[in-house]
Amino acid sequence: MKALIEKPTIPKSNLALVGIYKILESKLLFDIIEEAQTQNVNKQEIHLTDMINKMVQQNVKIGTFQIANWFDCGKKETLIETNAILLNKVEFASEEIPFFDNTIIVHPVSIASGCVIENSIIGPNVTIAENSTIKNSIINNSIIGTYTILEKVVLQTSLIGSDAQIVGASQSLNIGDNTEIDLSK
Repeated sequence: MKALIEKPTIPKSNLALVGIYKILESKLLFDIIEEAQTQNVNKQEIHLTDMINKMVQQNVKIGTFQIANWFDCGKKETLIETNAILLNKVEFASEEIPFFDNTIIVHPVSIASGCVIENSIIGPNVTIAENSTIKNSIINNSIIGTYTILEKVVLQTSLIGSDAQIVGASQSLNIGDNTEIDLSK
């Protein structure tokens, strides 16, 4: 590799940076980052691609590799699609799911520890993070963050952040962290 160009206006090739790097000369990279930080008097953002380019300028050999799939997980739809693909791989879905009162689980799902689920239908393709509570709800093709409370909701293709609380919703939602919504009134 001769250089990395982050989001070029006119691409010079059909290659792309997908955000996966294996840096063998990590000490050199950290030295370059430290130097950039000391020279960064305006406290502007320091880009990793710029630091790797400095390594290339110091004749460090940087190789590339092919990947089978690339998903832009900066978009809600692609993040949920990627979640479904990963859940369909044996090692990502929960194999042992505890009993949840009056609840139907449709695999594949990943349910973390500490969750309380009652009177609900969960799945397929649902990931629920730690310590979330879901009651009287139907959820499919969705990702639910930690410490989130969902009551009387029907969610499909939704992305719900951590520490969110939603009551009485029936739609597709994209809710950030620390959000509280009551649609039951």
